[in-house]
Amino acid sequence: MKLIEHLIAAAQARPRRIVLCEADDERILRAACQASRDAVAHITLVGDPRRIAARFVELGLDPGDVRIEDPCNSPNRPALLAALLERRKDKGLTDEQAQRWLDEPLCYANMMVHAGLADGSVAGAVHSTADVVRTALQLIGKAPHARLVSSFFIMMLCKQDHPRKGGLIFSDCGLVIDPDAEQLCDIALAAADSAQLLLNETPRVAMLSFSTAGSAQHERVSKVVQAARQIKARRPDLAIDEDVQLDAALIEEVAARKLPGSAVAGKANVLIFPNLEAGNIGYKMAERLGGAIAIGPLLQGLSKPANDLSRGCSTQDIYNVIAVTGVQCLQETAARN
Repeated sequence: MKLIEHLIAAAQARPRRIVLCEADDERILRAACQASRDAVAHITLVGDPRRIAARFVELGLDPGDVRIEDPCNSPNRPALLAALLERRKDKGLTDEQAQRWLDEPLCYANMMVHAGLADGSVAGAVHSTADVVRTALQLIGKAPHARLVSSFFIMMLCKQDHPRKGGLIFSDCGLVIDPDAEQLCDIALAAADSAQLLLNETPRVAMLSFSTAGSAQHERVSKVVQAARQIKARRPDLAIDEDVQLDAALIEEVAARKLPGSAVAGKANVLIFPNLEAGNIGYKMAERLGGAIAIGPLLQGLSKPANDLSRGCSTQDIYNVIAVTGVQCLQETAARN
């Protein structure tokens, strides 16, 4: 079974309540109908019911069991308003400001997650990553154990000409611009947990650099090495290469020459990039030139799942992120229980 088929099946086994706030977008509507029809998730769209219904008719879509939540007239609004005022009371949010904020579907969707009316949210087909992440941080918040919210992509290699098949975690490719050693450590540990959950594999982490095992001396290499050593101190059971070039991280023959005795041994499934510049270029190169399928950017470190989309995403991309968000919700539910 391909990785995405495994993730869809896992989401279907226990469909979660996923809320989407960009209901004016055709891709969102098509993905919502498909995910609901396939029982991947219980879908709620936030927006004007009459406008959304008219779009369904215009597009020839059957909404089936897709729910529509009107942020202006829902019976849930008073409770969400009270929850929003409580959530932001330390920031001096007034009732008038909260009313205006709650009129925005992105805010309303995240408050539904915060208040337990939805299990997770997906946005970013229209909104920028900055807006999606900022709203999730403000309203859903970081997980109790998390010091940092970061992002990752699931990169799926499933074509016949791919020398290696399966899934890889790339992190951070969408959020933290220039992490220091401690932040890089946090990103790698979160990405390892994401690999365990979503790839259903034991994580094997490569801390990417232009150096392998000290072959180059530079402050940027030192940062990667420091982060790796912090990871080893916190998770001594985790297989990890310190500073390692991409070929040694992924190709066993190269690893045998450059890193004899490595626990990862050229079989890394978690690639940690030293900064956002490298990560963003890396995932897009793998996708556009290498033919990998990219799912994300997905967020890690939040108290409840809220995931981002690329504004260039397809309907299938949105469907895939809905499925992944559902699986993340299952982990979050298990952690609470």
